[in-house]
Amino acid sequence: MDWLLVGVLFGFPLLALAASAAYAYHDAPNYDMDPRKWAVISFFVPFFGFFAYLFERDERKPDTHNRDEMFVDGPFEIHKSRADDAPFVSTRDEAEETERDGESEQDRQRGE
Repeated sequence: MDWLLVGVLFGFPLLALAASAAYAYHDAPNYDMDPRKWAVISFFVPFFGFFAYLFERDERKPDTHNRDEMFVDGPFEIHKSRADDAPFVSTRDEAEETERDGESEQDRQRGE
């Protein structure tokens, strides 16, 4: 029974430290951070080291070298159910066209 208690008291905290170190090791390269450094800090500075890693990670942006591929077709895609909605307007001329289109749409709806 004593070995079980010792195993629980020391095993679970060591397992938690090893898990936090493994997470830091695998996640750090995504944020251009040294994985070995943060794994060692996360393991040997109990719990504070892992939270220091998380706070430091929040200060950095993830590696976005493939981010341009996301915007090849535009900044976002429009769902089929929203395809008939009025487009976003960026200039005054487009706003006037949209207003004219909107008025004619309203006239059509009144006529029905």
